[in-house]
Amino acid sequence: MAYVTFDIEKLKLNFDYLNNLFAQHGIKWSVVTKVLSGNKMLLTELLKLDINQVCDSRVTNLRIIKGIKPEVETIYIKPPAKRAIPGVIKYADISLNTELATIKMLSAEAQKQNKKHKIIIMLELGELREGVKSEDFVDFYESVFNQKNIEVIGLGANLNCLYGVLPNRDKLLQLSLYQQIIEAKFDKKLPYVSGGSSVTIPLIFQKLLPHGINHFRVGETLFLGTDVYNDIPLEQMSNNIFMLYSEIIELIEKPIVPEGEMGTNLEGNTFTFEAKDIGQTTVRAIIDIGLLDVEIKHLEFVDKDITIAGASSDVIVINLGDNKKQYKVGDVIEFKLDYMGTLRIINSRYIDKRIRGAEVY
Repeated sequence: MAYVTFDIEKLKLNFDYLNNLFAQHGIKWSVVTKVLSGNKMLLTELLKLDINQVCDSRVTNLRIIKGIKPEVETIYIKPPAKRAIPGVIKYADISLNTELATIKMLSAEAQKQNKKHKIIIMLELGELREGVKSEDFVDFYESVFNQKNIEVIGLGANLNCLYGVLPNRDKLLQLSLYQQIIEAKFDKKLPYVSGGSSVTIPLIFQKLLPHGINHFRVGETLFLGTDVYNDIPLEQMSNNIFMLYSEIIELIEKPIVPEGEMGTNLEGNTFTFEAKDIGQTTVRAIIDIGLLDVEIKHLEFVDKDITIAGASSDVIVINLGDNKKQYKVGDVIEFKLDYMGTLRIINSRYIDKRIRGAEVY
């Protein structure tokens, strides 16, 4: 059975590095936990760290987090759907918002549950995902301030997730400027300017982060040790907290070129082959993981001599060449994962999850 490991010692090293980095620059930060897909075992290990605030995009995950560590502050990080509002008020201390109608529903539910709910209003900075347009921002805040049981604690922005728009000093200065405008116009204190995410961290190294940006929401750099801005590993951090292992279930020397009339495969793809490969063979292996669990483009072989021949819903076929390393049936193939690969694998109920660095491993 394929399985993924979660190395808690390397996780702690990454966490401590980021915690020190943000503390040195007067920045508060929240751990984005959605890559753990609500897995109670993994979340329990994560929450043993000195974490004060977490973010997630699923109410069910926040419920599990509150069950493990009730005192941790939770943030719901996408605009709430109407049906999710009771759960958001119950399990999220803070939510990110862009719609007045939604905030009114949050207000009504907060009154019903006798709670004070905090919100951060998101500003559109060019990514065209969630965010109030800049020309509407002041009027929007004025309307929100009148809502009962709602406390506006700041403003924020999202970049890079949809179209890959990168943060820069000018965009983040704009976000910081709107905080100053709101505070001056309404005599209200907004403690959070949540303009940071994993992709923004390199601006700290380059000394380009405006002083007003004082809150980060970080997932990928913590769990994968990546410089998201430049799409490279960060040397100071571990980038193999998660590792995937899949077992060889068949190993046979086979032709490189399929035989028969060619159509499309289950993904609708068609294939062509080079004439020079006709009649040639390679040692092929089948491993026990498939497209149901992960897209092959998100996998990286630890053994660089292995390549992927193709995949179906349940298995991946790999080329071993002349099999110089003498792989055999029952051996495991080791993979590193990028962020989306990790997200899919952890979310798959068919992949076993194991803790590395604890007695249960």
